Amino acid sequence: MSDKTALAIRKMIEYNAPDLRRINHALKVFGFASAIGAGENLNDKELEILEASAVFHDIGIHKAEEIYKCASGDYQQKLGPDVARPQLLELGYSLKQVEEICYLIGHHHTYTIKENNLLQMLIEADFIVNIDEKEFPNETDYEKLRDKIFVTETGKKLINSLIIDKAK
Repeated sequence: MSDKTALAIRKMIEYNAPDLRRINHALKVFGFASAIGAGENLNDKELEILEASAVFHDIGIHKAEEIYKCASGDYQQKLGPDVARPQLLELGYSLKQVEEICYLIGHHHTYTIKENNLLQMLIEADFIVNIDEKEFPNETDYEKLRDKIFVTETGKKLINSLIIDKAK
């Protein structure tokens, strides 16, 4: 983990405190995103962008709840980049990195963009955590969900070993 990523985690915790549920969610997504990124052989620069986007992926939730009284994924995507941008710049991310991270934050609930590897890894990490946190209460066919959403080999291995094999 880079120094910037460690600082990003602290910044996210400060921003979300005392909302431990949201802090824990972000940390779990960060952990899975890091594992997927490493498993898919990302270089250090790519991994730093993926990790920062995982840390801040839901940073728009509190703003969405304040404005819309709802934490919908669409509102998170709409509001998250503007909440994250000044924090990322303050942490020393370059403007190019900030725009890449904000793109990922602004699309992490858009499951149809398969050509962006970093976005795909973020989506897969978030899905694993959301399944574990019972965010899909009516979903029981995790194999179908895996086949529809997951693209990376590492992500597929993780959902298989953590969710699908466990459910059998």
